[in-house]
Amino acid sequence: MADTQAPKVGIVMGSDSDMPIMAKAADILEQFGIPYEMRIISAHREPDVFFEYAKTAEEKGFKVIIAGAGMAAHLPGMCAAVFPMPVIGIPMHTTSLGGRDSLYSIVQMPSGIPVATVAINGGANAALLAVKILAVSDETLLKKLKDYSEGLKEQVQAKDEKLQETGCKAYLEGMKR
Repeated sequence: MADTQAPKVGIVMGSDSDMPIMAKAADILEQFGIPYEMRIISAHREPDVFFEYAKTAEEKGFKVIIAGAGMAAHLPGMCAAVFPMPVIGIPMHTTSLGGRDSLYSIVQMPSGIPVATVAINGGANAALLAVKILAVSDETLLKKLKDYSEGLKEQVQAKDEKLQETGCKAYLEGMKR
């Protein structure tokens, strides 16, 4: 994010194939006005670069790291092993096991090294969780979160109103367009 403020959130992924999911996280952070830094770093292919990233994240001002990874999915866990603040892992969908391999790798961390884990390909929810973590000490951000939730409620209510007015078949037809 081109911002003059120091990033509060690090977004890191092991491959550019993760970009469409990680971009959803970036979009949410931008919506809330939260500065972030996004990187592609492979914990396996460039461990020295990874360790430098994770070791310097706190001094850069990061309060949360969102790490996406597929298959063996070591990136979130390794971030949590080095970075002292919250890490949110996004398991990526994989062709071999549909992302279950990634999910299990991220969620099954050893005692003492927690990683908050969202659903497979859950980029938006990872960012929303990061926003909630930051909102604990930021009243302005908390207000934005409450407004965001109210907006979600209003969207559902509008959809229900449309369903009640049009009926199921017409509603479905409208969705096909």
